[in-house]
Amino acid sequence: MGGGFFFIIGGLEALLIRIQLFFPNNDFMVGREFNELLTMHGTTMIFFVAMPLLFALMNVAVPLQIGARDVAFPFLNALGFWLFLAGGILMNLGWIFGNAPDAGWTNYVPIAGNEYSAGPGIEYYVLGLQVSGIGTLIGGLNFLVTIINMRAPGMTFLRMPLFTWTSFVASALILFAFPALTAGLFLVMFDRIFGTAFFDVALGGNPVIWQHLFWIFGHPEVYIVILPAFGIMSDVISTFAKKRLFGYTSMVFATMLIGFLGFMVWAHHMFTVGMGPVPNSIFAILTMAIAVPTGIKVFNWLFTMWGGKIQFTTAMLWAVGFIPTFVLGGVTGVMLASPAADFQFHDSYFVVAHFHYVLIGGTVFGLFSGAYYWWPKMFGHKLNETLGKWHFWLFFIGFHLTFFIQHFIGLFGMPRRHFTYQADDGLTLLNQISTVGAFFMAIGTVVLLINIIVSAKKAVPAGNDPWDARTLEWAISSPPPEYNFAQTPRVRALDAFWHEKMAGNKTLEPAEPLGPIHMPSPTHLPFFMTLGFFISGLGWVFRSVEVGVLGLVMVVLVMFIHSFNHDHGYYIPLKDIPDANNDPQKGAKA
Repeated sequence: MGGGFFFIIGGLEALLIRIQLFFPNNDFMVGREFNELLTMHGTTMIFFVAMPLLFALMNVAVPLQIGARDVAFPFLNALGFWLFLAGGILMNLGWIFGNAPDAGWTNYVPIAGNEYSAGPGIEYYVLGLQVSGIGTLIGGLNFLVTIINMRAPGMTFLRMPLFTWTSFVASALILFAFPALTAGLFLVMFDRIFGTAFFDVALGGNPVIWQHLFWIFGHPEVYIVILPAFGIMSDVISTFAKKRLFGYTSMVFATMLIGFLGFMVWAHHMFTVGMGPVPNSIFAILTMAIAVPTGIKVFNWLFTMWGGKIQFTTAMLWAVGFIPTFVLGGVTGVMLASPAADFQFHDSYFVVAHFHYVLIGGTVFGLFSGAYYWWPKMFGHKLNETLGKWHFWLFFIGFHLTFFIQHFIGLFGMPRRHFTYQADDGLTLLNQISTVGAFFMAIGTVVLLINIIVSAKKAVPAGNDPWDARTLEWAISSPPPEYNFAQTPRVRALDAFWHEKMAGNKTLEPAEPLGPIHMPSPTHLPFFMTLGFFISGLGWVFRSVEVGVLGLVMVVLVMFIHSFNHDHGYYIPLKDIPDANNDPQKGAKA
């Protein structure tokens, strides 16, 4: 819900940007207003849409896919959600109180310094991302521990579904990438509020430090949001092609290699800062090398479909549409990895087209595919397939109208982040086509919202396994009970549920006898801890040291109270477990 809410806000900001660029010399939203729109759109879509929606799908699918009853730390899970929501609200308060962030989603200094960006706008950015970033970091840690420690007996690493694998690697990237962003945000905060000079050249600072810190986080961030989308595609394509994923082991190693290389190539965003030919060449070669494991994935998806009995459900349409779209984004990425070419493309609309092809064509298409795929498991009913296909075609056509044309807008010389152009530049028609495409995507999103409402009103039960799927989550009821599996299942092969079905078994073999199930107790402490962070953030935004410190004291106080919490949860008795009246040896059920 939170990610969907911010998706609508970020989408409306994108529409306003495209309306401004519909005519040359338009004065609909210019200057600072345009900069604010640009900044808020990029930041919202990356931090408050892509990441939380992927985390939501991880929460739904990962524990089920590994046969666990929950994530390892439910308290941290709740805390992560509230921190994400508080960070998003804090940043968007800039729209209400005036002075939204205006230095771009990359927040480059010295533009983000007091001299060029007066008012509290940058503080909203810095504090909003700090608060939500804590939530993301602990969320990543939680999933790492969950996947390492809570897999069902027999679920070896090389039997895990691809979505779990990609979530695992993305969580590891979060663990290493987010501290760099946290450090950079602290430096900006200290420069702006306390008058330090980390980035002030006149006082011995260096603004390039921010670029390094930002992109040490920023480039892995692309893989943090794209790798889980790869996992979704792998599970969806395998399910609807009715075949085992081709080259499963190579897909796993390709995922790990992409994660590693993705962390090592941050400086390809900085070819033009003057690092010199040797560093530029090293980062160029490493960046181009990522095309190899990515190509392995693409060919494996195609080989999985080859000869399969493909069902073109809406989820599968998003997956099939994803492949050529993401490949195009990857090809332009290789073009940008060449320093000589990058000097020409840099800060043009070509770059805008490239990263939207990767982030929308990859992550958003993946999110839509995952939503249609797991919707029956989450809510017990499917989304309407007819409306789903309208959603797909409107959004898919609108996406390519919007962004394919922007490659040429960039090649013809239009710089990014500019709020206008001249009539005799020859860019008017191309910009108008791009804007029309954006409205197609908006209409497609409205169709999705209608679909959610219509499907919920009818709520036709979908059954436990509506797609005849392969992984463990489809072995239990839809929606799952709070404890997921009444008995932890024993996993005997890759695609564990499919393996049992092919063996003629209707249920999974249990790895434990049926007994009372331990559950964590509900608590309001994560909310109050988040409230402390929010108050502190608001205090620093308005440069009130007293309020900033007061919020942090509240955080420490809640942590202190929690440290004396001796409530270790409760047990669901056998009489409240539906399987208690069945033969506990017959199989692991919900």
